[in-house]
Amino acid sequence: MTTTVAQHTPSSAPQHTPSAKATPERQNLLGMSREQMAAFFVSIGEKKFRAAQVMKWIHIEGCDDFSAMTNLSKPLREKLAQVAEIRGPGVIYEGTSSDGTRKWVLEVEDGSYVETVLIPAENGKRRTLCVSSQVGCSLDCSFCSTGKQGFQRNLTAAEIIGQVWVAQRSVGPRRDTANRPVTNVVMMGMGEPLLNYDNVVPAMKLMLDDDGYGLSKRRVTLSTSGVVPMLDKLGDELDVSLAVSLHAANDELRNELVPLNRKYNIRSLMDACHRYLAKCPENRLVTIEYTLIKDVNDQQEHAEQLAALLDELPCKINLIPFNPFPNSGYETPSRNQTMRFQQWLHDLGYTAPIRSTRGDDIDAACGQLVGRVKDRTKRSARYIQSIQLDAD
Repeated sequence: MTTTVAQHTPSSAPQHTPSAKATPERQNLLGMSREQMAAFFVSIGEKKFRAAQVMKWIHIEGCDDFSAMTNLSKPLREKLAQVAEIRGPGVIYEGTSSDGTRKWVLEVEDGSYVETVLIPAENGKRRTLCVSSQVGCSLDCSFCSTGKQGFQRNLTAAEIIGQVWVAQRSVGPRRDTANRPVTNVVMMGMGEPLLNYDNVVPAMKLMLDDDGYGLSKRRVTLSTSGVVPMLDKLGDELDVSLAVSLHAANDELRNELVPLNRKYNIRSLMDACHRYLAKCPENRLVTIEYTLIKDVNDQQEHAEQLAALLDELPCKINLIPFNPFPNSGYETPSRNQTMRFQQWLHDLGYTAPIRSTRGDDIDAACGQLVGRVKDRTKRSARYIQSIQLDAD
């Protein structure tokens, strides 16, 4: 494993005298959509077409220096340096796993840390970036270490797309569509994307924009635990690929594993998935994510319930062996039990690949992402207290 650590020291605050004039805040262009960027250029007396030029410099070339944007006039470059900036998250840590998985710990505006992971596959031809949408997570799924640290706030669109920007700059600029530094994006990192809808959707639009990251809708995936009203809203605005964190096929067990199920039960979630697919212009599948936990949801009856539930939903199933973390109370099924579960689903007519664990030596595996969160929910304190009580 190779590790690079970058020290990020906030600049000291300027000293002001009572007569000093505050410096106007510069606009951060990183998270702006095409429409927002065009409106910005109009607001400073420039033509709308400048938006496409600057977007290409930011997202395709990975440029954060206006003086390097050589197809802009010198007066415009100087004006932009006065009124705007391109500011991504600070890189606190960058590590590479023994299997080639790369993880970044990024510092966002208020000093919180979030994590993003780049997973190579197909001999490096496929590079999937797992992106976070919140600082922490408000859902508290029982098998996920990310949720145990609590929740602080939603990430801005700039902080979300900034993860893609940092990863792409680290690998290299996108010179051609056949050699993209990031080929796929999955909104599966820290947080529930649909609980940060107003910032996640603009960021995903930048991922899809040809002057942004130019990814196809099939290569951008939003993963949700089942925020049904926002899933319906998403279907009216975008038709990216959809993944559902299911993990159980009956409400009693899913209430325990995914507390959100108490508000939006399995039936309402399945109905929302059907509505979402109906809005897509082409045949599409929902990816069902199913974390296998020893003696909890890995028995034959669970496979049969899952097959019956998904009978009419066009879908594929990803089986994810539980990635352990301290004091979770859960265990990973044996390899043989995992393969038995896969075979039961196969016998019932489903293809269910087992997702191999990637990056666990740098805590980059599914459910292991933990940044630095100033927990507003006090959940992390309660979790630590429960561990202490168990130890006593």
